[in-house]
Amino acid sequence: MSKPNKPNRPKNAPRRPAAAVAPAAPCPCGRPEAYRDCCAPFHQGHATAPTAERLMRSRYSAFAVGDTGYLLRTWHPTTRPGSLDLEPAQRWTGLDILGTTGGSAFHTEGTVEFRAHFILHGRADSQYEHSRFVRDGGQWVYLDALPSV
Repeated sequence: MSKPNKPNRPKNAPRRPAAAVAPAAPCPCGRPEAYRDCCAPFHQGHATAPTAERLMRSRYSAFAVGDTGYLLRTWHPTTRPGSLDLEPAQRWTGLDILGTTGGSAFHTEGTVEFRAHFILHGRADSQYEHSRFVRDGGQWVYLDALPSV
């Protein structure tokens, strides 16, 4: 079995020190597995997300642990920013997947509609997005957000 191809690493892909998520702790993405068995292999480059939804979940977990390098590596090169600064006071508290289209192992594009919950400066809030994902070099990457209707 060959190793999966790693997405191109963009220049200036900083990595903020990871938030305290122990390997045996529940994965921030909300799946029932421990972080070490769920999103950590994607973050560490040992595996790639097999579906658009798994990529979305792993990207949410990357926000939760502060892994800007992973976020940039899994962003399509045509829409990826040159750098990414995360708000250090923001704590991600939960992810709701509201719907998906396409995005399976048999598709080249897909969407994931979600609501990501967070606390910032003691105030609970959430972010809604309907994200578009495509395959680039065989790997799922985030392309952009669909316009709100």
